[in-house]
Amino acid sequence: MNHQFKINALEYTEGKVKGFAGSPLLELKNGAVKMVKVAAHSEYPKHVHPQKTEYAFVVEGTPEFEIDDNTYQCQPGEFYVFPTQAKHKIVNKGDGECVLLIGSINN
Repeated sequence: MNHQFKINALEYTEGKVKGFAGSPLLELKNGAVKMVKVAAHSEYPKHVHPQKTEYAFVVEGTPEFEIDDNTYQCQPGEFYVFPTQAKHKIVNKGDGECVLLIGSINN
């Protein structure tokens, strides 16, 4: 297990959704943590996780999170929780990239 990560030296792999690339930091049976880069003008469509709670810490940029019926204009340094069964999506409407620390806890 790696004990230290240099955020600026991580390698990112494009995910299933165009504009979203991730770099795993920790993968365990009960959850995971990864850094995610969100390209400008990208959207991860609304979805639900039936058996896990997700969370996101905004490192860089100003993404928009939609959680159930609430929309949040996010800023660096803010932390958000996407509870189990909550419909949620991530949008980067800006011209710059967003960087998020995304994690999950399996229920």
